[in-house]
Amino acid sequence: MRRIIFGIMLLGCMMQGAFAQNLGIKGLVKDGRNKEPLEFANVVLQTMDSVFVLGTTTDGKGSFVLDKVKSGDYLLVISSLGYETQYVSLNGFNKSVALGDIPMEDASVSLDGVTVSASNTSSRSDRKLVFPSDRQVKASTNGMDLLQQLMLPKIQVNPMSSEIKVPGNGEVQLRINGVKVELQEIKSLLPSDIIRIEYHDNPGLRYGNAEVVLDYIVRRPETGGTLSLDMSQGVNALWGEHRFSGKINHKKSEFGASYRIGPRDFYGMSRDNEEIFHLADGTELHRKETGDPSHARMFMHNVNLNYSIQDPEKYLFNATFRYWNNHQPNWDYRGILSNLENPDDYVDMVDLNSEDNQVPALDLYYQRNLKNDQTLVFNVVGTYNRTSSHRFYQESRDQELLTDINNRVSGNKYSVIGEGIYEKKLANGNRLSTGLRHTQSFSNNEYRNGHNYDTHMNQAESSLYGEFKGKVRKLDYTLGVGVSRSYYKQDGTDDSYQYYTFNPRFTLQYALPGQSFVRLRGYVGNSSPSLGNLSAIEQVIDSLQLQRGNPQLEAYMRYRLALTYEFQKGIFYTNLDGAYEYLPNPIMDEKFQEGNKIIQTWNNQKNWQRVTGSAMFRVGPIKDILQFSFTGGVNHYISNGNTYSHTYTNWYCNLQASLTWKKFMLMYQLDTNWNWFWGETLDGGENIQILMAKYNFKNLSLGIGAFNPFSDNWKVQSENWNQYASSKKTSYIKESSRLFVVSVSYNFSFGRTYKAGQKRLNNSDSDSGVMSTGK
Repeated sequence: MRRIIFGIMLLGCMMQGAFAQNLGIKGLVKDGRNKEPLEFANVVLQTMDSVFVLGTTTDGKGSFVLDKVKSGDYLLVISSLGYETQYVSLNGFNKSVALGDIPMEDASVSLDGVTVSASNTSSRSDRKLVFPSDRQVKASTNGMDLLQQLMLPKIQVNPMSSEIKVPGNGEVQLRINGVKVELQEIKSLLPSDIIRIEYHDNPGLRYGNAEVVLDYIVRRPETGGTLSLDMSQGVNALWGEHRFSGKINHKKSEFGASYRIGPRDFYGMSRDNEEIFHLADGTELHRKETGDPSHARMFMHNVNLNYSIQDPEKYLFNATFRYWNNHQPNWDYRGILSNLENPDDYVDMVDLNSEDNQVPALDLYYQRNLKNDQTLVFNVVGTYNRTSSHRFYQESRDQELLTDINNRVSGNKYSVIGEGIYEKKLANGNRLSTGLRHTQSFSNNEYRNGHNYDTHMNQAESSLYGEFKGKVRKLDYTLGVGVSRSYYKQDGTDDSYQYYTFNPRFTLQYALPGQSFVRLRGYVGNSSPSLGNLSAIEQVIDSLQLQRGNPQLEAYMRYRLALTYEFQKGIFYTNLDGAYEYLPNPIMDEKFQEGNKIIQTWNNQKNWQRVTGSAMFRVGPIKDILQFSFTGGVNHYISNGNTYSHTYTNWYCNLQASLTWKKFMLMYQLDTNWNWFWGETLDGGENIQILMAKYNFKNLSLGIGAFNPFSDNWKVQSENWNQYASSKKTSYIKESSRLFVVSVSYNFSFGRTYKAGQKRLNNSDSDSGVMSTGK
């Protein structure tokens, strides 16, 4: 009997020990903002001295289970890109536990030390947090290259023209840690320093009429520095993009400088232009301009000097001096103007253009972080825009001069932009912000074209706004309202206007299962006439056409409603977007007869409408090697003027592919024409192809590429559908086809440790205030 009792007791102890070795931990990880399950979150069980025990990831429902855990003292660590890491203490763990819901909050700015193996996007109602993968970082040489690798919706990166843009005339604002920057400062970023890119595809009222805001969140070194050299040079043509930059950090201070030069020198530029004129005397002239190869030469210079000092918990002061110069000594067209009804009736034509723009600007910014999640921001930007241009146009027959036009324009524009913003973070991720902004511009222009015109103009823009961001269950919403005032006055005339507008805005975003959502957004904005179009002066275009400013132009409203659906799961991403725009009384071009001349001017027309739709599909990265994206879309325009009515439909597409293997990278990009129709003018886009290959070794990158490698007829087309003077123009640059480029970049850094801070405003003035001329 004793043996039986002892055996039972021994079996019980063994069973108790067995169960003790099979304890379990389970839980449900959720997004702390929208309470949606968070899939692919990392769950790690470790001892109190950080020794790894077990690990797993959450499933599609955000659930995780850890089995066969021994009794003991543990720390459970839950992490996911874009979220703050959560820690759960399990002291005295001796029985299975169900932890229930574990909320994950948004990550702070800095994620130092994190290596991302696959790109990750976390969507918010007003922006996306895009974390570049380790593969994408290694395949890129600067911030612009990295953006091209990410293949974001709408964003078009063109290294040939050195542009980051969205289709159409939308504004792209660039920032680094919230600081307003120019493209050259983005190109000075080291990819390894970029933590994430905040892609605002639904900017709030504080961003004005911006279509997209790209904010690069980067590591800020506390000590050390960097030097960077990036050079791309055409082999068979004088085309170049060369940049040198450096930064030095000491404690709370950072000093930075960069210089960029972009030379262009082409001898294969030409223009064909077919025009039909209906003159006041009842005659019709159908003539064609047949171009000969001519010279185009341009040099672009950018200098940036920056100083900033910050205490990340308290304040940030940033001062940036920028100097931009575009020197264009030659942009020439030569050819023959012939009467198509009588081939023997022709004249020789020259249209020689030169221009020089110089734009120094000083940007001062101060941000103060207050108690209780409050922030004050102040920003002042002063800009001087000096423009000098010369146009020399002649028509001659048998050495006899028939038309002689010599236009010289000199412009000086001074502007100051001041802005103040208050932000308050509320409970549950809600946010309240208000702001006041004022722009004051003065423009003094001289026009010399046989007559002497001097204009002195004063323009002001003021706006006050408030915006609230909130959430109700799965619905994120943003409600904003602004009031703006526009003012214009030209000295020596009675020409002036004062215009007030009311600018509401809303966004409704509903979270769907997984990482999908549907979003409806609408806004009412306003646009003011440019100082150049307001000038009460006249310039000659050719023997039959004049261009005339209109001081009676008035500001107009813009209404836009957009619907977006986004889906992301694993390596698959889809974005569907549709929008309707309505602009009453927009400022658009018009032409009319005056004697035997055609007058080209601008006026407030009846309305302009656009219906647009696009679909983007992206796959990758596949096994951290291949990434592919395709975008297709359509634009339908309705343009109703005071004397005309036109409709136009344009289909377009974009294709990108990136292949990375070890230290090699291969990239291909194809863009078809994204055309813009405004008033009576059709401005055609570019059909471009880019093929590039790179080899990266430590801090050195060597590359070779080709622009339009499979085409020898790069061209840009435009049309005007006016009843009195219609035209179809095609411009060519032979060197833009089959242009082969070699590139080299080298990045060097020393002694860096990191801290991060943010600047949140974006102000700049790029309007020269001068009326342009030419065909």
